[in-house]
Amino acid sequence: MPRPKKTTEEVETIRERILEQALDLMNRQGFDGFSMRRLGSRLGVSAKTIYNYYQNKDELYLAILTRGFSTLYERFEKVFSDHPDPVARLKQMGREYLNFGLEQANIYNLMFTWHVPKFKDYVGTPMEPAARTELETALTVSDIFIKAIMAAAGDNGMAEASARFHMISMWSQMHGFIAGINNTLLDYMHENPTALKERMLDEVHERFLCHIQPIL
Repeated sequence: MPRPKKTTEEVETIRERILEQALDLMNRQGFDGFSMRRLGSRLGVSAKTIYNYYQNKDELYLAILTRGFSTLYERFEKVFSDHPDPVARLKQMGREYLNFGLEQANIYNLMFTWHVPKFKDYVGTPMEPAARTELETALTVSDIFIKAIMAAAGDNGMAEASARFHMISMWSQMHGFIAGINNTLLDYMHENPTALKERMLDEVHERFLCHIQPIL
């Protein structure tokens, strides 16, 4: 007698578990060391079973990244909607970014730190559509941050190109701090580097305000 067909909810639950275990395994083995066979062994199923839900490790990897960027965007979008003051809003978005990077280290490292395939690596391959979805989702994160920067600049306005530069500058500072904690390097420079999070945020925010002071 054939097995009953799984419901949509059951399929999504299985796909979610596969994603969670794949993320953990990629962080332990690296992208190149990851395989569907190893993932199947961890899940207690054959690799063939996983192929019923994801066609290969690249689709899994891109799904993980898409989920990560979508989650980060949702956190930014909530701050953008909930904070009417544009300067305070921008600082809170920076805080959300730091929290995400430190609290979700596994997926953050895959999204921003590791040397892993990017969109251009998939152009012209069967994975290009999935890679494009991942890229477009990632760009929503930078776009909303640029929007917040332009709003914080005040009524006199700021050119999009200048806002993009400030976004890159602020991201570079915060990313360096997150990466230094996640890879334990800062443990050799400070007894409790995580305790510096708010001070780092203040530094990034105040530096930005100094740059836009003539605009304000």
